[in-house]
Amino acid sequence: MMRKKTDWKNLITAIAIPLAVGAASAWLTKDGMKAFALVNKPPLTPPDWLFPITWTILYILMGIASYLAGMEKPYSGALCLYGLQLIFNFFWSIWFFDRAWYLFSFLWLLCLWGLILATMIAFFRIKKPAGYLMLPYLLWVTFAGYLNFGVYLLN
Repeated sequence: MMRKKTDWKNLITAIAIPLAVGAASAWLTKDGMKAFALVNKPPLTPPDWLFPITWTILYILMGIASYLAGMEKPYSGALCLYGLQLIFNFFWSIWFFDRAWYLFSFLWLLCLWGLILATMIAFFRIKKPAGYLMLPYLLWVTFAGYLNFGVYLLN
């Protein structure tokens, strides 16, 4: 079996897209994140410094997954799902941190979770490693759902 050569330009672009979404979201919500430091949080809430590290890793994995899927089927519905979940990811931070709409954010996060799962399944069908690379993201958003709902209940 012959391996495909890595298209570095497309790989870097694929990684840059989710990183840019995350950076834009973080920049737009920086004031809301400062205010968030004062709200009551549920048990198991990680320290603040862990979130940007975790999200950076997840965005890189997502980018690699989209690259792998896109190199097999560049115009597939899987990449449309991927783009849609990125949009939901971006707006969740705004609803949660800037608006403090904790219940709405939780419901939005449930939609995001479903979109991530659908994307992961679609990626699996195209290229299994692409699907597996989405699994840490799905697990983290599951944990984020617990944190989001906990913040809603406590505040």
